[in-house]
Amino acid sequence: MLTTRFVDGAPNWIDVGTPDIDGATAFYGALFGWSFRSAGPEAGGYGYFQLDGKTVAGGMQTTPEQGPPSWTVYFATADARATAEAAEQAHGRVTLAPMDVMGEGTMAILADQAGVPFGLWQPGRTKGVDVANEPGSLCWVELYTPDIAAAAAFYHATLGLETYAVPFPGGTYTCVNPAGADEDAMFGGIVPLSDDPTEAGSQAYWLPYFEAADVDAAVARAEELGAGVRMPATNLEGVGRVARLADPYGARFAVIKSAPREQ
Repeated sequence: MLTTRFVDGAPNWIDVGTPDIDGATAFYGALFGWSFRSAGPEAGGYGYFQLDGKTVAGGMQTTPEQGPPSWTVYFATADARATAEAAEQAHGRVTLAPMDVMGEGTMAILADQAGVPFGLWQPGRTKGVDVANEPGSLCWVELYTPDIAAAAAFYHATLGLETYAVPFPGGTYTCVNPAGADEDAMFGGIVPLSDDPTEAGSQAYWLPYFEAADVDAAVARAEELGAGVRMPATNLEGVGRVARLADPYGARFAVIKSAPREQ
């Protein structure tokens, strides 16, 4: 499960690029109760989404030249430069070289072997988000990709991630966890694009999941606020109730009320 006891390879940050940061703030504020705090004039418009004073994500206004509206998942690393080099050796790309962020940490933006953007965050003063697995915060990430084996090999070579298959109604699901960790540390999964009708025609991407106290209420509220419903609220045995959405600007995310964990 995702925690704020960040280890190498686990997600430790997330942010959204949007053409309208004020509109995105209004949307996520009404949906999750988030507020937005600027990181300061030197941060180029970047800021922090907060819930009850705790940072749950980042965000900034972007232009079409910077790519479509989207959420970016960042993974913890003790050495962003070495990880970026490992990604290149594994047939990925570095689209933004590791750079210091005002002493808060070192960030980089990469693309995997299928072209999926993701970030690296080498902690400085900021270790990562302040809260995870609680309503309104990040609780899971999922990679939709055309080739599970190739993706698993890339992320193992780059971040040391390990994968394993678990039984799932209708087949198996590929789970992901940090190197050397047990199943309790799993934080996400890898899904073949071809097996999911919701993703027909979609490009490969990382999908963030946010915990919700009531998925049906969250979907209804999101629709009222102008979001699109990509997959309606659905019960998944042993997982919880899940829905996939796109915010009013097109950034994709999911909400879930997780099933109680077995003891």
